Amino acid sequence: MSGLKNKFEAFKNPRLQVTVVMILLSFFAMLLWFNKVNNRQAASAIMAKVRFEGQYRIGDGRWQEIDETKHIPSTKGDVTLRGNFHMYAPDGEYIGVYNDDIPVAFYTDHINMSFNYPDGQRRNLDMENSLFGVSSCGTGWTAVSVASDVEGPIEILVHNPHNFGNETAIDDMLSGIALWAGIDFERGVMTKGDLQRYVGLLFVVVALVLVGSALFSTLLKIQSTQVIWLFGAAILSAGIYLLYSATGVTFWSESVANNTTILVASMMFYMLFISGIITYFLEKTKNTGYIVTILSGTAVAAFLTLPLTGAVYFYDMLMPWAVLQNIANMVLLICLAKEFLCADKNTRWVHFALSFMLVAFGADIFATAAGWWKGGLISKYVFFVLFALALFIVLRIIPESINAAQKAKELELQRSQLEAEKNIVEAELKESRISIMLSQIQPHFIYNTLGTIERMCLKDPEKAFHLVRNFSLYLRGNFSELDSVTPIRFAQELKHVEYYVNIEKVRFPDMNIEYDVQATDFLLPALSVQPLVENAIKHGLMRLEEGGTVLIRSYETDTHFCVEVKDDGVGFDTSAPVDGKKHVGLRNIRGRLKAMVNGRLILESAENTGTTATIMIPKEVTV
Repeated sequence: MSGLKNKFEAFKNPRLQVTVVMILLSFFAMLLWFNKVNNRQAASAIMAKVRFEGQYRIGDGRWQEIDETKHIPSTKGDVTLRGNFHMYAPDGEYIGVYNDDIPVAFYTDHINMSFNYPDGQRRNLDMENSLFGVSSCGTGWTAVSVASDVEGPIEILVHNPHNFGNETAIDDMLSGIALWAGIDFERGVMTKGDLQRYVGLLFVVVALVLVGSALFSTLLKIQSTQVIWLFGAAILSAGIYLLYSATGVTFWSESVANNTTILVASMMFYMLFISGIITYFLEKTKNTGYIVTILSGTAVAAFLTLPLTGAVYFYDMLMPWAVLQNIANMVLLICLAKEFLCADKNTRWVHFALSFMLVAFGADIFATAAGWWKGGLISKYVFFVLFALALFIVLRIIPESINAAQKAKELELQRSQLEAEKNIVEAELKESRISIMLSQIQPHFIYNTLGTIERMCLKDPEKAFHLVRNFSLYLRGNFSELDSVTPIRFAQELKHVEYYVNIEKVRFPDMNIEYDVQATDFLLPALSVQPLVENAIKHGLMRLEEGGTVLIRSYETDTHFCVEVKDDGVGFDTSAPVDGKKHVGLRNIRGRLKAMVNGRLILESAENTGTTATIMIPKEVTV
């Protein structure tokens, strides 16, 4: 564990962090360059090139020359292409009109094509026609034989059944025309998408590691597990999107409809998890983030459920979902802006990175509708920002959470130990209270008091009345302490002392009890002063031939409240072992003072001089 912790500590080194960021940025730039030089879905996998040259028109509009540098929209209505297929050598030399038997391959992005030949023949490439079934809704490669016995122009009618989301479909189809030369063609197309597939697989693997870490963290009850789950799910969705949007996906996953469904679902879940991640980092606007995320999740559930009824394709859900998602993104951007303004400089970069993901999504949606680019071009690169952000945050959160979990476990263990010690102390306190009470109500004390009351009833009924009253109050005070677990006011304890002293003074009228009460507003355990007074009388004064005085004094210092019980009796040798039977409850008094008010009992005595018992209670524990 210490080695792992040291590695995480090393990652916190600013130089190492800058190095990691530079490596990721370099990789990001490389992908940007790769996408630029391979911005079409396919190129011919054999040496010869095939192009369709001629004219086009949109609907019933005017005919225009086909120029590969100019955009032909596919969402403004049906497009008719008129011309021929021409073959060129690898060096660009023109060979002639292509009219051979090798099929011509076309990349179709949710478009249907009908071929009208000069000899009157007609071939349909209507992949989304109900005759082919709904499983053909998607993108992929198809081939048609263009060979004809009659020379003349070929007309191709291009129909977009969706009219959104594939503005550049005709451009991609014309730029990607190739001869379907068997396995060589498929291998060449697959090669164009290898890098993106490898990156997608990397994302999936890293996401699974994060999800595994989140599961491990959840089992260990580590804090901040939620954000690890969210990052793992978002990166997993991004990886799946990269896999299923890569060039040549139909050659390794032949179910076109499943590919479309997975692609659409990965887009929706990616943005849903991004909303969750953003909400996690919100503080002042977190409730708004929760509402947006819940509503987005509800919309995603509806959009993915409706196509199962067969009424619409999954692809048809992209337009309403994109509109609602952009509205949700605008709300989240406002939340991030508020958080950015209120956050400190060390955390603002997190809000900026998260807002960039939302902006990239909006830019991709707008560019796709305008035909500038498609396939979530910017969002693909933002995936790497998310990837770097996830690694950066998770590598910080996991060790911190592990340390926090370890400390929490230690604290829990300490709490358990303290709880056990508390239970033991409470049990000892209860036992000591019972012991004190029983020691105070010895049978001989009861018998002697009752005997005194009996004699006084005949001689002095009024004194007998007061003695009975003091005796009953004394007994009541002792019995009530069986249920007392909290300290009491000194004034209440002093009353109990007075009841006891009044009883003893009737029996021993020659002894003297003095009070010097300077402080009363503090707490102490019940039955902590009265036993000391009883000890002073029984073991100090009663051994004198006559008289004797007990002084009960309370006062305060700068740090303590003090109660002093002092007698001028026979005293004892403090170096000799204390007889527990002879000195009533001294051990119990000390234990209860320590446990309940962090107090202590000090005994000072000298033979033939007297004894002083002092209770000292710290002021910070009194109320």
